[in-house]
Amino acid sequence: MSDYRIPLKYRKMENLHIVFWIFKDIGWCLIWKPMGILMIFPTLIISIIIAYRTRQMMAELCHNLAITLWILANSYWMSVEFLGLDATTAYQGVTFKHLALIPFLSGVACLAYYYLYWSRLHPDDLAD
Repeated sequence: MSDYRIPLKYRKMENLHIVFWIFKDIGWCLIWKPMGILMIFPTLIISIIIAYRTRQMMAELCHNLAITLWILANSYWMSVEFLGLDATTAYQGVTFKHLALIPFLSGVACLAYYYLYWSRLHPDDLAD
């Protein structure tokens, strides 16, 4: 197993990603709709780029995909709250807010795949 070292330009992007994510959630918390909605895009785009750049390392890829799906679910949830649709029924008792479970559970599936399947076949490739 080799050490995973993050190049400085990637680390700067990851750190900026955290800033955008925090501002998105501040916008949500304070109901500053324009800021919350605007921050979805850089937060989600950077998380996709990070996942893409780590595609050669299964541990990193699975965790970064789970983060991307979490941001997607979180952003969707925020958006339906901003639109006043969070408690509205989408289909047979399932609200629009409940639909955020689709990307949340998809992220859980990525992690379950890694920990329950991949890591068992590749014990030397465990995430630290």
